[in-house]
Amino acid sequence: MRNLIHSNTLQVISKPKLKTEEFIEKLLNRRWTLPCPETKIHQVIHGNGLHGRNFLLNTQPAFRDGTVEMDKQKKSFYIVRDDLLHPLINGNKGRKLDGLLPLIEDYSVTDVVTCGGCQSAHTAAIAVLCAERGIVSHLLLRGEQPEILTGYNLMSTIYGNVTYVPRTIYANREDMLKSYAKSVAGNHGSVHWFSDIIQASSNFMQMDVSTSEGNHLQKILIVNEGAGDSVALLGIIRLVQYLSQDHLLGKQRAMKFVLDAGTGTTAVGIGLAAHCLGLPWEVYAVMLADKIDGYRKQEERLTSEFKKHFNFEFSEHNLNREDAGIVHWVERGHARKFGNILEGEMEACQQIAQETGILVDPVYTLAAWETAMLLSGKEAEGGPEVVMLHTGGTLGMFGLAQRYKNYFGKLKKGVNLY
Repeated sequence: MRNLIHSNTLQVISKPKLKTEEFIEKLLNRRWTLPCPETKIHQVIHGNGLHGRNFLLNTQPAFRDGTVEMDKQKKSFYIVRDDLLHPLINGNKGRKLDGLLPLIEDYSVTDVVTCGGCQSAHTAAIAVLCAERGIVSHLLLRGEQPEILTGYNLMSTIYGNVTYVPRTIYANREDMLKSYAKSVAGNHGSVHWFSDIIQASSNFMQMDVSTSEGNHLQKILIVNEGAGDSVALLGIIRLVQYLSQDHLLGKQRAMKFVLDAGTGTTAVGIGLAAHCLGLPWEVYAVMLADKIDGYRKQEERLTSEFKKHFNFEFSEHNLNREDAGIVHWVERGHARKFGNILEGEMEACQQIAQETGILVDPVYTLAAWETAMLLSGKEAEGGPEVVMLHTGGTLGMFGLAQRYKNYFGKLKKGVNLY
């Protein structure tokens, strides 16, 4: 894999002089969308012709005292099954909305405006969660309406109010969102960004929602594409705190944490949480939707917002590079335009599904799977464990099947790609 790692290091210091774990406990002491942060951790064992298969799945890996018991003669990695969180709101979409939806309720928001691609898992998740809470969702989808609604596009249409936006207009997301939100608000409603909500409170750690009481006017909240706001980091930090418990991944064992990156928000959240909790984890995010400069800017923006909103200070401490950071941004193994799929990728997804029961997609999670395979294949005995976060998004396969009929029509039995 070319240009595998763009590596950086960042040291984190809490501004109020609290122990970091105490600060995190206080930060996470709030209402959540998910009843609990629990998720399953499975083990994928891989090798050439292993019992006639290329992959074996261990659904009950043994953990003891924060270390993983495994046969080092077998190459393997661990997979966090966030794809099993919810049939519609799974993966990182559920995590990013975990801390966000309660804030929407606290501030008596009546309407949410957000955007995404035609098969956006984010817009579908917003639509479902808002509908459950009596909040109206307005979903701006890039491009033209498909001939047949399917996958996340279908769910967005069923649960929310979908508007298809020409690509030329969608290219300027901020203006598009603001203009549409103002049209929803009319003369009597008000339009807010998350930064407005946060700044309205003198202490975000102990929000006073009294400002919203008695105000029954229409309140429209704009949520960035992919929930790429600092508030979305809360749910990711909650997940990392759960995973770092001693009976699971633990706090002492070195880990290489792998995931695919769309907006990059989840990767930044994991890296930030690992540093805040003092975990010896490195985060490897496969870049899918932007170049490294774009992801570094996103990392800088989110960490800056987090610092501002949650009173946390980052002190750059560079050991090896000129640029400090908390994520290793990784080039995808096979370069291509975002959203396209390549010959053989659907067959690879089919093989993984048939041998492990895990469904990955060719646009996002297959890239993370391949990187986890590569890293775990290189690790020597006693080296860091490799852990992949399955970010979900599997309903998007329906949209891909509709768009790339030739690739899906070639699926057959007996493929052998690894």
